[in-house]
Amino acid sequence: MTEQQPTQPQPRRGRWTPFVFVVLITAAVTVALAALLVNIFQRKMEAAKPFVRTVEVTKDTTDPVPWGINWPREYDQYIRTADSTHTRYGGSEAITSQKLQRDPWLKRLFAGYAFSIDYRDRRGHAFMLSDQLNTERLSKPQPGSCLHCHASIIPTYKRLGDGDMFKGFEKLCAMPYKEAYAEIAKTPDGTPKDGTAAHPVSCVDCHDPDTMKLVVTRPGFIRGIAALAESESPVPHLPSIERWRQGNRAVAYDPNRDATRQEMRSFVCGQCHVEYYCGPKETLFFPWNNGLKVEDIEKTYDNHKFPDGTPFYDWAHSETGAHAYKAQHPEFETWSQGIHARSGVACADCHMPYLREGATKVSDHWVRSPLLHVNVACQTCHRYPEQELVDRVRQIQDRTHTLIEQAAGAATDMFDAINQAKAVGATAEQLDPILKLQRQAQWRLDFVYAENSMGFHAPQETARILAESINFSRQAQAAAVRLWAPNAPATSRPTDTLEGVTPTEKAPIHQGQ
Repeated sequence: MTEQQPTQPQPRRGRWTPFVFVVLITAAVTVALAALLVNIFQRKMEAAKPFVRTVEVTKDTTDPVPWGINWPREYDQYIRTADSTHTRYGGSEAITSQKLQRDPWLKRLFAGYAFSIDYRDRRGHAFMLSDQLNTERLSKPQPGSCLHCHASIIPTYKRLGDGDMFKGFEKLCAMPYKEAYAEIAKTPDGTPKDGTAAHPVSCVDCHDPDTMKLVVTRPGFIRGIAALAESESPVPHLPSIERWRQGNRAVAYDPNRDATRQEMRSFVCGQCHVEYYCGPKETLFFPWNNGLKVEDIEKTYDNHKFPDGTPFYDWAHSETGAHAYKAQHPEFETWSQGIHARSGVACADCHMPYLREGATKVSDHWVRSPLLHVNVACQTCHRYPEQELVDRVRQIQDRTHTLIEQAAGAATDMFDAINQAKAVGATAEQLDPILKLQRQAQWRLDFVYAENSMGFHAPQETARILAESINFSRQAQAAAVRLWAPNAPATSRPTDTLEGVTPTEKAPIHQGQ
């Protein structure tokens, strides 16, 4: 009998050994990690180079279309400023409504001034030049300085100044409006082009074409912010100015050299959304020599004289004869007094918030009210429900609107009382202090009404300004009444213009933003 050899166990077919299983898992993980790393690398490359420069643009390229070929995301958003938007107190209409019809008291506030002829709601940036060109205010002589903020104009300044932007700025400001417009409707070499070379503010007005970094281009702002830096007015929301003041001041403050990037995200807006003088008697200037508050600007105007030596004023009120000041759109000054500015929040953070497109983060160039996209404009900082944030804004704006109406009622009573005093023969000497009160009252009312946030940029400061307006109007009214009715009470007609009327009933669409 032979001894039987033990048989060796045979591997079972169709079964994976642990070794094979580990190899396959490792390979799969390796492939997945490689794919992830490749994807991350591609995304980083996209973020590092978000555009391909296929068209050459320069500091003379005022047409935004070529820029849009290189930066299509931003251009697609920019052209949407032509779209209509709606908020309770603001927005942009295809055809704007006439403020003078909605708020008839404006005609009396601006009596004798071009704003009593045509004063409409604003539209988006796409219309800033065409709306100015077509306003009925041009039926009265207007200066070329009005184009400072409405047109892509820097190449024209340089051409007129033989390379010196400031000389060209001064030259064009002295021209009548239509003559100045004809100059911007030319190519950089001065060739007329039937108006097709005239563009509203576009890419080149805020960006360096080589690096795309933000730049301040407007001569008015460059001079104005330098004057503000030279003043003693505290500006804690602008730390670069505070640092400049601590230096030797050998060279004037220059925002393009000294400002931080975050400050520039407000400065490029503050080039135009500001108070300034742009009348025919002097080159456009920003009145910031004493600070940014309403009384600081008023002090600058009170102490200023035109080149011919006459005292500064915008126009003589046709009803009373008062030398009045006209506010433009002091968003930058009002924002400067608010909590957002003090907290380091820039204009662009709310009106041009960051958006994510694929791997690229872009600043939204569809400039509009933050109320239209609360989730990206507000909730990145304020972790509250959207409706709660909207309600907070509306409460501020409703209160401001109510105060505006009350201030307007006080101003109307003031005009009536002054006119009555003139009718009974009040002398110029008697009227002089009253007319000063009128100027102070309507300057403050206009300062708030012309500002586009309906008080939101600085609620407490706005309420203070309107309270002062009401106070000055009532003082002037009482003083005028005493001239024609010495035994009358302190106020001739103590009325509450909004008695029994809620803010929402009085609040029209498209008055502010």
